[in-house]
Amino acid sequence: MDIKGFQFSAVEAAVKKPGRKDLALIFSEVPANACAVFTTNTVKAAPVLLSMEHIKSGSTQVLIVNSGNANACTGDQGMIAAHETSRLVAEGLGLADDAVQVSSTGVIGVQMPMDRIRAAIPAAIDGLASGTLDDVASAIMTTDTFPKMEARSGVAGGTNYTVAGIAKGAGMIMPNMATMLSFIISDAAIEPAFLQQAFRRAVDTSFNAITVDGDMSTNDTCLIMANGMAGNPVISAGSPAAANFEQLLGEVLLSLAKQIVKDGEGATKFVEIRVTGAASGVEAKQAAMAIANSSLVKTAFFGQDANWGRIFAAVGYSGATVNQARLSLSFDNVVMARNGIFAGDNAEARGTEILKQKEFTVSVDLGVGNGAATVYTSDLTHEYVSINADYRS
Repeated sequence: MDIKGFQFSAVEAAVKKPGRKDLALIFSEVPANACAVFTTNTVKAAPVLLSMEHIKSGSTQVLIVNSGNANACTGDQGMIAAHETSRLVAEGLGLADDAVQVSSTGVIGVQMPMDRIRAAIPAAIDGLASGTLDDVASAIMTTDTFPKMEARSGVAGGTNYTVAGIAKGAGMIMPNMATMLSFIISDAAIEPAFLQQAFRRAVDTSFNAITVDGDMSTNDTCLIMANGMAGNPVISAGSPAAANFEQLLGEVLLSLAKQIVKDGEGATKFVEIRVTGAASGVEAKQAAMAIANSSLVKTAFFGQDANWGRIFAAVGYSGATVNQARLSLSFDNVVMARNGIFAGDNAEARGTEILKQKEFTVSVDLGVGNGAATVYTSDLTHEYVSINADYRS
């Protein structure tokens, strides 16, 4: 990956326990245009509250992120820890405090071990010249089983640029945002207002279109930094390169979002839920999310049980307008119900075979209008219960 003007590092701070790198930096050699989307949970972690203030300038230069401790529900002491972390990084790099974004993920309600953070920050700064984005992707993992990365290359005014991103997340995944962290970097020169618009649109169709278990975290953060070091003509709304940049950005975020769902805690299935025929796009997403979040539906997916009635029930309570006489449902290309009526035993048998696949699509037509939406989800397994029952141990 050829991306100009960014440096990376990851070190072991033993935030939760020793034995792995769990503190990381992403540093832009020049101030970068930046924007972010944070959790809409009213219970927000200290680093989220601090970063929400710092991002108001529309610029940032460095991110420090740890795994193993969320620094959430930690009161005044937690805010002091977040501020001190920011200050130490800023001083070490010769930056203003508000040029630092702070992010954390891990156990809620445990005070940050600042003695270990203080000791590790100098090593993280010293390691910037030799680290990689892969190192950061691994350092931010918690219950993830693999690091999540994606990159795309584009051309603006004859100049090559790159959009790259990493993410973490496996459980507590639910839109607005999901329990996840994602950090996107680009060396493209992007006009700030267009960057924010394109980023929010990309988030809406990626991270805000996934769910693993319907739970929303206190720490969710999605941040983009664009430092302009590629030297391309500035990309702004309506410029020749704008559509291509937005497409590439959307592809990076959607890939990362899908990787999170595929790594859902204990997940064995990746399911695309497509709802069409809705009164509006909003109602289509309501219906799709009701299906995707239904424990009964998700356990049926795990059990490979073609229980289409559970899906119709979820649609019915979703709040979306439904014409029951025109309601239809398919698993991939197998029609399970048409005009509100079961398609028969042969469809049941074929539908069961579809559910044995690791990936499949559920398509539902509400029979009302032209609204459509797509969301992504996983099944709900015994392993999910085990992972979350033992998470703090």
